[in-house]
Amino acid sequence: MSPSSFRNEPLLDFSLHQERERFQRALDEVRAQAAAQQLRAAPLLQGEKKGEGTAHQVRNPSLHSEILGTVQYATSEQADETITSLAAAQEEWRAVGFARRAEIIHQVAVLMRAKREELAALMVLEAGKPWGEADADVCEAIDFCEYYALLAKEMDAPKALMPFLNGEQNVLSYAPKGVAVVISPWNFPLAIACGMTVAALVCGNPTVLKPAEQTSLIAAAFGAILLEAGVLPNAFTLLPGVGEEIGAQLVANPATSLICFTGSRAVGLQILQQASSLTPEQRHFKRVILELGGKNAIIIDDDADFDDAVKGVLYSAFGFAGQKCSACSRVIVVKEAYDRFLDRLTKAAGDLIVGPAHEPATYVGPLIDEESQQRVLQAIEKAKGDLTITLSSPPPTGGSFVSPTIFRDVPDTHELWREELFAPVLCVAPADTFDDALRLANDSAYALTGGVFSRSPSHLAQAREQFAVGNLYLNRSITGAIVGRQPFGGFRLSGVGMKAGGPDYLLQFVEGRTVTENTMRKGFTPELA
Repeated sequence: MSPSSFRNEPLLDFSLHQERERFQRALDEVRAQAAAQQLRAAPLLQGEKKGEGTAHQVRNPSLHSEILGTVQYATSEQADETITSLAAAQEEWRAVGFARRAEIIHQVAVLMRAKREELAALMVLEAGKPWGEADADVCEAIDFCEYYALLAKEMDAPKALMPFLNGEQNVLSYAPKGVAVVISPWNFPLAIACGMTVAALVCGNPTVLKPAEQTSLIAAAFGAILLEAGVLPNAFTLLPGVGEEIGAQLVANPATSLICFTGSRAVGLQILQQASSLTPEQRHFKRVILELGGKNAIIIDDDADFDDAVKGVLYSAFGFAGQKCSACSRVIVVKEAYDRFLDRLTKAAGDLIVGPAHEPATYVGPLIDEESQQRVLQAIEKAKGDLTITLSSPPPTGGSFVSPTIFRDVPDTHELWREELFAPVLCVAPADTFDDALRLANDSAYALTGGVFSRSPSHLAQAREQFAVGNLYLNRSITGAIVGRQPFGGFRLSGVGMKAGGPDYLLQFVEGRTVTENTMRKGFTPELA
């Protein structure tokens, strides 16, 4: 089968009573496991759980009083042991071959599909993802496995190239890069962790996954699935721990060959600097793949369909409480439409249901933890001193909630306009013309996602040419990139590397080798064959 045969995993339809009942049962089962103290994450080395580090409680961000489980953080010694053992496993995992590794990663998808409600329910409780967002996270993880497995199968056989002379044979093949370190975020705790990890593994790289501290339970569930599917125990390690400690140590290890990171720009820049330093024993440059966020804008043209535009902005800005690197945090409205659109948007946003992620009607769930909540609430209070607010309301209590917040007439020099906040906070500003709107949208250090709502073919064509983002969406929301359909990734300070879920992604995880042979031999010695 080729990548052209790939089909995306369909989402659950929660408008159907039976789907809601089945998902509620999964939530009840996960909560029962939590009450019985069965949910636990610990370092997974050589296929065995090691619990030597400090234990930390995991709490539900929607309900801080609810303890979900415990996480044993990895020790510094385990981080070094991990890289050593993975380096020793390189040849064995490489020898498995692309075709067999692809079969294993396909089996990962099969197992996740069988456990999809349980995995999504765990993310609802651990990451505070509303039902639909959690289900989409699992679907994306399944898609990454299926898509990358198909791509890997195409890399199995060497590719014949053009001959330079008669009798010359040229072939291109791919070899694993080496030990891979994957450092994943908490906002897509299964999809992104899975995508980066299986990409590294299917290409033959022994891999360690260092998940975000806040979502180690779902990472542990994923790690168990990898081993169950057939990944060699010495080719995969799970190391829960503090990124500034364990993550930095894994990056710095001379035997590390490849680093995949999704997270903040500040940490990404540290990784890039650290990885560029060569030690005397190193014989390779470390390859770094970074996805570092965005300050994404949607332009509302003066002829836009307001029904579509309001719906698209609401989901882009406030879905999963704005905690997506692709989320809309700036809206630029061409002047004639400004007040009318802002009024419609404010009223609609005020009707969004803010509450616990485990409630099926919730649209805006909690932020990931109290630290994030306090950071965002302080930023909002600070901005109230010099900006005009059109929407603000007290959030629910008991969890890390922040209600949708909208500021109007935000100058392009303001900190809230320029810096990523990762929250349900939206800045709105007018533009004199469509040209001016494009200028404002492009005036950013980031270039990840962007959108335009317009009925003007010339303006849509202009946006295609001039809106400088990695993923541009016209007359639809700007979040929810789907594997194989919208390969995802930006440029400028939004990241370094090929687009995830796209046909080029796996090329970052291999080294290309070209072999040229002169087949016009003089003499033949079959006895030496």
